Parts: sequence; C-alpha cells; structure tokens
Amino acid sequence: MTAGEAGPVGLAIRPKQECRWDLLSLGEVMLRFDPGEERISVTRNFRVWEGGGEYNVARGLRRCFGERTTLVTALADNPVGRLLEDLMLQGGVDLSHLRWVEYDGIGREARNGIYFLERGFGNRGAMGMMDRGHTPVSQMKPGQVDWDAIFGGEGVRWFHTGGVFCALSASTAEVAGEAMQAAKRNGVVVSYDCNYRPSLWKSSGGRQAACNLNRELAEYVDVLFGHEGDLAASLCEATQGPPWHDRNSYDAMARRVLAEFANIKVIATTMRRSKTANRNDWAAFGYANGQVFESVAFDDLEIFDRVGGGDSFASGLIYGLMEAKGMQWALDCGVAHGALTMTTPGDSSMATLAEVERLMQGGSAAVQR
Repeated sequence: MTAGEAGPVGLAIRPKQECRWDLLSLGEVMLRFDPGEERISVTRNFRVWEGGGEYNVARGLRRCFGERTTLVTALADNPVGRLLEDLMLQGGVDLSHLRWVEYDGIGREARNGIYFLERGFGNRGAMGMMDRGHTPVSQMKPGQVDWDAIFGGEGVRWFHTGGVFCALSASTAEVAGEAMQAAKRNGVVVSYDCNYRPSLWKSSGGRQAACNLNRELAEYVDVLFGHEGDLAASLCEATQGPPWHDRNSYDAMARRVLAEFANIKVIATTMRRSKTANRNDWAAFGYANGQVFESVAFDDLEIFDRVGGGDSFASGLIYGLMEAKGMQWALDCGVAHGALTMTTPGDSSMATLAEVERLMQGGSAAVQR
C-alpha cells in the first residue's frame, strides 16, 4: 500500500518503512495484585502483573504479532514504578515516551496506581478494587507532549487510546483530544475504545458524562471499539448494547452511528454472554464498507482470567487491519486472540501468532508435540 492509499476498509495507513512505530498507545499502567484462587480479604499472598487497557493493546501487538509499539504514560519514580517499568520491559513495549515524576516519599503529590482483582469462579463473579487516585498520568496536561514530533518526526502508523484514560481526570480527556488531533494532522489512523468504568465516572457525571465525552472525541476516530450506547446520550443505560448475535440489530445500530459520524470507517464490538464466571459465549461483530461482519463464535468458552480479553480482541483486529488482511480475517483474529488471552492469568496476552491462527482455523486443544 502506498502513502495515502486507502486499504480494504477505507483506512489510509502509512507504509511501514516511513514510520518508526506501528502503534502508539496513550494510557495508564497499574500494578495488579492477584490473589489466585483465594479472595482479596483473606489471602496472604499476591502475584503481581502490569496492566492497563490501552497498554494491553500495545503489548499484545508487540508480543503476539511482532509489531513495533510504544507508549505514552507517566509513573512516580519509586520502587513500585521501577517494578512496573521492569514488567513493561519484559512485555517489549518501547518506553522512550514514559514520563517519570518525582516521588515525595508518601504519595501526597503523585503515586502509582494499583488494583486488586479476584478472578471469580462459577456463580461468584470476578471482582476488582481500584486504588488509582493522584497518579502521575491522571495529572497530565495538554502541551506536555510534543505529539507532532512523535507522529510526524518519528513516524507512527496507528494511534490508540480509550475511555479509561479519558476518565482519569478532566485534563486527561483534553490530552487525548490533543493527541487525536495531532494524529489526524500527521495522517495517523486513530482508534478509540469506549471502555466504560463506573468507578471512574461515579463522581463526575456517570454514564451520561462518559457518553458526552465519547461524542466529543468521535469526530477524530477512524476505528471505534464500542456500540451506540457509548455515544448516544439517550441510550446510556449500563446494559445498553446490541443483542447477542442479532445481525440485523447490529447493522441498524452501525448505520445510525455512521449517519452522525461519517469519519468512522470501522466499528468493532465484542459479544460476551456470561453463563458463569468461568464459562462464557464469546464472539464479535464488525462493520465496514457498509457491511456487517460476524466473527467465529466460541460457545461455552472456558475462562481462566477474563481481564484483558477485550484489549486482546482490539490488538488482534488492529493487526489484521494494519496488515491489510481484510475485515473478516481481522475480526476472527481479534476474537481468537481474546479467547486465548482469557486462558492465562494476568491482563496481557501470552499467545503466539501461530496459536491464534490455529484457533482461527478451528484447531483443537489437543496436545501439540
């Protein structure tokens, strides 16, 4: 594909040889405390992982798909921050755009975010508890990052951020908007995950405010991860979304979104039906070029750790679109990658491209020798 030429779904993606980075993510990274099979309130041991919605996408693209990814984020410079750095270095994401903030010794000015997550089992659902106030990344302000130097000077093919980062503070939403506009100036594809976290919006307007913000940013978006309920203020109930495997409903929803936001080229939405904490139906719909695409479906998918499944779906779909493999391939890749990620602990993918492609082709769980 030559510079400026639109690909199979109408995305004009910059050639690889012109860019240092295939993808840049903007978001928060936290330290996750995992009690394993026990509960947070009674365990005496935790295993730790790094995690964050936007970071997980960059890590998945690097580790599973071999793409060159970098991250804009900020951490307090203390041992917890350095542990997060070490974990991210193992994940392979470039950290040259990581901002270090001085630590005051007690965390009054800035502290690194942590969270605790029980995986759940059977009829006991997963449960997360966040401790992420006053983090350095939540205090980012417009003007602190030279976006044109990164997008134009270094060269970036794809920019990804989402609703989790935007919900951290009023200023992070402004930073996201600033970055999106710079990306568009420099011919970079923009994807946005509407991820809604009630805990982040509880004191700042709830789902209605999240919808309003998503609408403000939607005009800069090429690839939207979400559905109409993330954009339409009148449809902001927490359960709003397309019915399970209803192709006609999804088609109507996508057409309504694109009638208002004609700049959006692709919409992608995961479809999850939880039967128990560790047994879900899992699939996805996509919309591009005036057509609905339906992924391969995994019925009764066994879940070990559901966190990160949606981020891995996003990274698989982005990989397929970035490499011009077509919407159907990209959608199936995202769903297969998400399914594999949910078979291992932690937020991040431990899958290989060969494993993803094998699952896309209907491979079984038999021992590989």
